[in-house]
Amino acid sequence: MIFLTGIINEEKLSKHLESRKAVEAALASSIYGLTSLRAGIIVGSGSASFEIIRDLVEKLPVMITPKWLNTKCQPIAIRNVIQFLVGVLGKEFTYNQNYDISGTDVVTYKQMLLQYAEIRGLKRHIFIVPVMTPRLSSYWLYFVTSTSYFLAVNLVDSMKIDVVAYKNNLAEKLDIHLFSYQEAIRLAFDKIKQNDVLSSWFDSFSNQFHSRKVWQYLEVPEEGCFKDIRDEKVDDEEKAFDRVFSIGGKTGWYYADFLWRIRGFLDKLFGGVGLRRGRRNMNSLEAGDSVDFWRVLYANREEKRLLLFAEMKLPGEAWLEFKIKDGVLHQEATFRPLGLSGRLYWYSVLPFHGLIFNGMLKKLAGK
Repeated sequence: MIFLTGIINEEKLSKHLESRKAVEAALASSIYGLTSLRAGIIVGSGSASFEIIRDLVEKLPVMITPKWLNTKCQPIAIRNVIQFLVGVLGKEFTYNQNYDISGTDVVTYKQMLLQYAEIRGLKRHIFIVPVMTPRLSSYWLYFVTSTSYFLAVNLVDSMKIDVVAYKNNLAEKLDIHLFSYQEAIRLAFDKIKQNDVLSSWFDSFSNQFHSRKVWQYLEVPEEGCFKDIRDEKVDDEEKAFDRVFSIGGKTGWYYADFLWRIRGFLDKLFGGVGLRRGRRNMNSLEAGDSVDFWRVLYANREEKRLLLFAEMKLPGEAWLEFKIKDGVLHQEATFRPLGLSGRLYWYSVLPFHGLIFNGMLKKLAGK
């Protein structure tokens, strides 16, 4: 068994790192060999830590930050991580052993942000203040970046602790060339430019998502629901569905994007995911992908059908479905309200539906 976990060399660990240590201990067994690879921040497109660094540097020319930005860490390129994971496979000398894996550089979080800015050609100023509490730091990360509040709390808690690797010769034994932090950033941007990000941390399902057993909602309900159904003829079915499959993320929602952004901000304000998750790939979608504050339940190009389920904070459950048949684009929004608050919510947003859904449909149809 090969387990990728976090560096846990400090005597006093955060709850997040303590839990990783506990999992490693639980996985150990006398009937098989356990190889634990312990990494700090993984630098690569789709990594939560990397996406947070991107968000901060790309959005904020000036940052007022907490003192934990002076904490040291030893990041590793995701390419090196994969090389280690593959490299130890079947190597008996790694059985029942643990190894810290890292890149070549020991840097502070402040240096990580500034070096990222340098590579991107951005001028950034960072001022560290001692008065920012962990709670305030978590809210700061939550509102500025794509992270959830739960993840922000755990990250801030862990960032107070130096995460520097113990030296070992595993890279030499496996003939792995270790990358520097700046090399790791450049490799990540190569993937981003090629639109070749295979997975992303924000596509993982939250506990709330699982607890609702959302996959039972593949069949959109008919009873006890409000619906907004619209149809529009299309001149070219393929081009129209290409637009449907590109919806959300950087492409936006084709009409009244500022209203979508306001809705995303309100969702974030009430503890939801907001719009900042975007999407993993600009052109393709698969079941399980996130699209802003929606989750893809079904995506099939041959059938020309896309079904989304809302992960925003709502007093009920919502679906948004697109399908093309016989030259007509069918768009259906379904809302199953929860109690009186759900019904009041539907009627309060009803005036905006006529504007947003009608405009979006016409743009998707190519009108």
